[in-house]
Amino acid sequence: MSVSWQTVHSGGTATASGVVEVRAPARPGSLTVMRVVAADIAMRADFDVDAIADVRLAVEEACASLVKLAAPEEPLVCRFSADDCRMAVTAEVTSAHPVGPSTATLSWRVLTALADSVTTEVLRPAHRRPLVRIEMTKEVDTG
Repeated sequence: MSVSWQTVHSGGTATASGVVEVRAPARPGSLTVMRVVAADIAMRADFDVDAIADVRLAVEEACASLVKLAAPEEPLVCRFSADDCRMAVTAEVTSAHPVGPSTATLSWRVLTALADSVTTEVLRPAHRRPLVRIEMTKEVDTG
């Protein structure tokens, strides 16, 4: 398995709120990588143990939903950003079909219970396969 990542910083300067992007094969084996990266970023943002567990499981559910939709040989791409009270995750795959993940599954219910907000969209770029995206946020109580 080949995994690549990069830290994206606005304006070319390193900041604590940079975006980490991870690309991995859209296969079930990549879920562990995404889950570990999500947990590490949440820990570094000083989330409590329960919030870290929620983020880890939410990322796994989102990515598992997308892996099922991925076109052959296309990567699973996740972008993570966090500060001391909020973590945002965007996960996406190029799909063989122009449909998003089913919102009538147990997996979707688990995902929406763990995250504070979850949205999904299907982008249809001209002359390309559809891009299926799930965006979620998890906020923590700072007081």
